[in-house]
Amino acid sequence: MQLSNIYSLFTEFPNVVTDTRKVVSNSLFFALKGENFNGNKFALSALDKGCKYAIVDEKEYAIDERFILVENVLDCLQNLAREHRRHLNIPLLAITGTNGKTTTKELMHAVLTKKYNTVATVGNLNNHIGVPLTLLRMNKETEFGIVEMGANHPGEIRQLCEIAEPNFGIITNVGKAHLEGFGSFAGVRKTKKELYDFLFENKGTVFLNADNQYLAKMVNDQEIVRYGNCEEAFSKAKFLQAEPYMIMELRSAIGKLYIKTKLIGAYNFENALAAVTLGRFFNIDEISIKKALEEYEPSNNRSQLKKTEKNVLFLDAYNANPTSMKAAIENFAAMSQCSKVLILGDMLELGADANKEHLELIKLLESKDLKNVILVGEVFTAVNTNPEFKTFKNTSDLIVDLEKGQLSNQYILIKGSRGIRLEQIIEKL
Repeated sequence: MQLSNIYSLFTEFPNVVTDTRKVVSNSLFFALKGENFNGNKFALSALDKGCKYAIVDEKEYAIDERFILVENVLDCLQNLAREHRRHLNIPLLAITGTNGKTTTKELMHAVLTKKYNTVATVGNLNNHIGVPLTLLRMNKETEFGIVEMGANHPGEIRQLCEIAEPNFGIITNVGKAHLEGFGSFAGVRKTKKELYDFLFENKGTVFLNADNQYLAKMVNDQEIVRYGNCEEAFSKAKFLQAEPYMIMELRSAIGKLYIKTKLIGAYNFENALAAVTLGRFFNIDEISIKKALEEYEPSNNRSQLKKTEKNVLFLDAYNANPTSMKAAIENFAAMSQCSKVLILGDMLELGADANKEHLELIKLLESKDLKNVILVGEVFTAVNTNPEFKTFKNTSDLIVDLEKGQLSNQYILIKGSRGIRLEQIIEKL
């Protein structure tokens, strides 16, 4: 079947399903494949549960007119999303970066919804499947789209841009992450730059943190809206404090505007200023921007402060890499509280650099004179030589220790890669 025919079906049944556990009546089921599953096998079940049509790519499963046989289901999903994006013809912002892209996306979404009907990526569904699904959630009522783009191999940002065709874009920052896939920090920068390059080729606009030396060197001679402290910055602000929450002073046309967020960490200053800049560029008044940023509450263990009966937790346990871990440690070390504990998990996907990068963090902890440190994971356990730092090979072993109830009246930073599952310790603290 031609793409135009499938798009006609989508306009009639504008809900897309890829999981039979989440079927919506009168929707289109796309039988995607993965390493351990074949969606074609579940196509009939999807129809029985209420889907109108099932798109499959194995002939044996196309048993009646309700099945639409295509050459490749994933390609069909991506092509359908691109076609839909072209019909929408709305401003669409792509956001990527090593750290902060999900928080920045959420802040931007909060700001834009003060004026526009905005659809943004849900959670971190930011890959070759999540991006098309985000686009297909948009409809004729949508006035602005925000698409988060993640990558762990060269070429992936380019591929996602070719699906979403953004006309605006932002790279939050570049740092050491997914080195196993990128090969080096230079590989990270080259892949993230694919967003700048796509916008340059298609006369799009870049929102640029002009204070970030790496980003300033990566950008092309293209349409740029700068934020930061440079003279030509479209938006300027001053970081005031991050204890416990981040507070900033916006240099506004109506005077100084103080924005008191519910975000922990000085590193969120740049994320918030990016959202301010986007809002101002799209003519949202600064009082509405202030309100949006102050109302936003982080979730999913990202930049959260949580008070339990025994302790105060600084939760940033959704993910970790050398750049974000360094920022979190430095921010926590600068806080004035005396009773501080750090629970840090291994940083995954660093390949041959894993030992070196974990050793660098241990040196940083020592240089900050941080003594109440708990390290979790096989790499930290293998490289740590500081007798004052406790180590546990996994989170399960740490939980056994925490059940003794030794930690109370402490300020505790919790940060590590998602695969370490440090969120499991929260109920023990």
